[in-house]
Amino acid sequence: MPSIERQPNAFDDDGFLADVGAWNRDLAVQIAAEHCIAGMTQAHWAVICYLRGHYLREGTLPWESHICRELGLEKGCLHHLFGGPLTAWQVAGLPNPGEEARAYLLSLETPTKSARSPP
Repeated sequence: MPSIERQPNAFDDDGFLADVGAWNRDLAVQIAAEHCIAGMTQAHWAVICYLRGHYLREGTLPWESHICRELGLEKGCLHHLFGGPLTAWQVAGLPNPGEEARAYLLSLETPTKSARSPP
């Protein structure tokens, strides 16, 4: 698959997509790779679709426990699949949630970014 070049101003200084509508699956794969996520599984895509749908309806990030339960995934699914909610948010192509929310989400991230795949 050819690499998708990041367009100038497409992402903010914190790595969030500026225009939610500019997101597509190829871009998600590229963002995931930049976060050392080794391959996108059906579970990854289910989480991303859930996040995008919830954000587009509600304008917020749902609780991780709700995401995992609704999708029939194990507790802590965002950590197992993405390393945490902030990375999942970025891969889903959602905008910067703001300084306070970003700091909170960052505190929930796995400290080391190594290749991740479902257990």
